[in-house]
Amino acid sequence: MQKKIIVVLLFVFGYNLNVQADFDFNTNCMNAYQAILQLKLNEAKLLIYQEKIQNPSNGIPILLDNYVDYFTILTSESKADYEKLKKNRSVRLDLLEEQSENSPYYLFAQAEINIQWALLKGKFQDYFSAALDINRADNLLKKNVSKYPNFLPNKKSLALISIVLGAVPSNLHSILKTIGLEGNINKGVKNLEHLIAVLPKTHYAFYRDEVIFFYTFAETEAVKNKNNQAKIIDYLDDLNSSSLLKSYLKGYVSAKNFKNDDALAYLLKRPDGKQYINFPAIYYLVGNAKLNKLDTDAYPYLQKYIREYEGLNFVKDTYLKIAYHYFLKGDMVNYQSYLKLVRSKGNILIEKDKQALKEANDATPNMDLLKARFLFDGGYYSKALLQLKDKKADSFKLVRDKIDFYYRLGRIYDEIGKQNEALASYQKAIDIGKNTTYYYAANAALSMGFIYESNNDTTKARLFYNKAIDMKNHEYQNSIDSKAKEGLKRLIY
Repeated sequence: MQKKIIVVLLFVFGYNLNVQADFDFNTNCMNAYQAILQLKLNEAKLLIYQEKIQNPSNGIPILLDNYVDYFTILTSESKADYEKLKKNRSVRLDLLEEQSENSPYYLFAQAEINIQWALLKGKFQDYFSAALDINRADNLLKKNVSKYPNFLPNKKSLALISIVLGAVPSNLHSILKTIGLEGNINKGVKNLEHLIAVLPKTHYAFYRDEVIFFYTFAETEAVKNKNNQAKIIDYLDDLNSSSLLKSYLKGYVSAKNFKNDDALAYLLKRPDGKQYINFPAIYYLVGNAKLNKLDTDAYPYLQKYIREYEGLNFVKDTYLKIAYHYFLKGDMVNYQSYLKLVRSKGNILIEKDKQALKEANDATPNMDLLKARFLFDGGYYSKALLQLKDKKADSFKLVRDKIDFYYRLGRIYDEIGKQNEALASYQKAIDIGKNTTYYYAANAALSMGFIYESNNDTTKARLFYNKAIDMKNHEYQNSIDSKAKEGLKRLIY
């Protein structure tokens, strides 16, 4: 009898222990998760393997394996990696369904895998399948919220879904609504920022670095409020100093916000070594930053990006930047050689590469305007303005260059706070360029809309946002139209 009771007790306690172990985000798993976010993927794989040996019933390593695939593809952008690894999605979801349902991680982990693959599928233009994954993730998370309303990781992923859906082109919003999906970028970003503040005081503090990662991209790419750059850098400072992802993000944010010297400092002082996954995008950022500074050593970084990058995007743009590197040196032979590579290599899936191809097929750039453009992109506004000093529109033979001259002046004046001069220059760019295929006039109208909106002149803001939309068949049209439509939406509320 006593033996029977012991057997029963062992079964009960053993079952309970197994249920708890089915999703145990223990110290070993946390260390693996942190290694992933630092881009030490080999270290993470070893820790995950050890966890599988020590705790074979733990479901968390299944999710962590997917994180490894996600960051592998995110950093390489390799179509080969994507095609090879995407079969893991369904295998892992099947494995997760076999785990205990009595855990908030049961539905959450399935949702996470769907979200990560949706983001990757979107990167490789598999939009329909990505939308299905987002829909599945949204349904799983809503169920999980009803079961576990205090499980904070739910909020991280729901906020990310809201941002992703809010960022899709406006012409797809009505389609998403018909299947019950609707996004809101600002709401999603605010929810992420709230989590950054509250997570350290909870059991889920280890998720904070990932929240900062997604918040950084959302603020920089979707919200694009340059006044938030210092705040983002402060958040990133909290990441581990040995994190390669931290250095990349700080460089990326600085570059996007015209802080070129800061970008170079962060990227060139990044942690290095065989423990980190190869990340070619860093060389692209450094090469661009060198070019923006008009340094003479941009070439090796841009060339290294071309040599090591296995993805589809920014190839034409990088070849064009190398061509311009030689053009600025007066080496017209290499300039022409690399223009040929712009035409023959890479794809035109993104606006940057479409623009690069157009520039490669256009007339040779004006040296002063090109230097002013790079200096402006680096945030060297006084130097950019000096480059155009004593120039007049009549100084340039090509209509393209006349429009570019006024547009560039407008951008410089805009950034240094001289709004009246900026508005006058933008208007001249519109007058000359409104019927051309160059983006200058449309973006000038968009910029005027921003200025008037910031001054609470809603009538003129609406006028210029609509002017930007009314211009057709120009470069960056989708991007400019989308920003103008978002501006019009803001004026309603």
